[in-house]
Amino acid sequence: MKTLFFLLLILCDVSSLYAQSVRYPLAQPYAGLSAYSLVQHDPLSFTGNQAALAQLRQAGLGIYGERRFMLKENSSYTMGIAVPTRLGNAGLVLQYAGFAHFNESRVGLAYARRLGSLLDLGIQFTYYGYRVPAYSGASTVTVEAGILLHPIDKWNLGVHVYNPVGGRLGKSTSPLLKHEKLASAYKIGLGFDASEQFFISAEIVKEEDKPVNAIAGFQYRFAQQFFLRAGFVSETTLLYAGAGISWKLFRLDISVSYHPQLGFSPGILLIAQRKKKQA
Repeated sequence: MKTLFFLLLILCDVSSLYAQSVRYPLAQPYAGLSAYSLVQHDPLSFTGNQAALAQLRQAGLGIYGERRFMLKENSSYTMGIAVPTRLGNAGLVLQYAGFAHFNESRVGLAYARRLGSLLDLGIQFTYYGYRVPAYSGASTVTVEAGILLHPIDKWNLGVHVYNPVGGRLGKSTSPLLKHEKLASAYKIGLGFDASEQFFISAEIVKEEDKPVNAIAGFQYRFAQQFFLRAGFVSETTLLYAGAGISWKLFRLDISVSYHPQLGFSPGILLIAQRKKKQA
């Protein structure tokens, strides 16, 4: 019965389920919170803006999982790998959301490069697909890109575009979804590194056919190895927070978000990075 309920809900209007869809990856603001920080960035920062990948100094891996509204069928997972090179930095992101009877997946390859001390550029090509066994399935390739500006000390300004050409989902097995397309989205973000331990950021997002959305959050690192994150998403009045601890080259966070109608969503974040090279 629970499986049937989820399937009917998804088929009625899958595109409106912001809290579940990974079509436009806003669903996990916790993972990409540090995109607008030059001090506390990590291997998952570029999932918020590809240009953030340019600032990474050492290779790393980040994994984030979330059980939306305490339901196994609503689980979502993100893994990001970042590797710096002499010709720019490369990244790989894998995302999956859903369960056996409906799921979405994204595989993205990103590249970013610093252009002087004031500008970073990043681009990502992504394969997106969804699958509803015995009903429908479709996929497409999208592109997204980001810019980060550092006009003033401690301030970082970013612009991000997702799927600007409005790519359509191809090979759908359902005639009702023949003209289905992914929404385009545009956002502008601002971050402030108040100190080595504290930064705050905010984003304004406009997704196609949706009202303007605001996302804001902060991260505070205290006692060198302890972290605290918190923020909100205005579109769904979602609040999120988390606490983490780092030791040597690893970091572990436990997070939770709260939706006024749907309840709590626990999550876990694991980050592993190589040791920084000596200058």
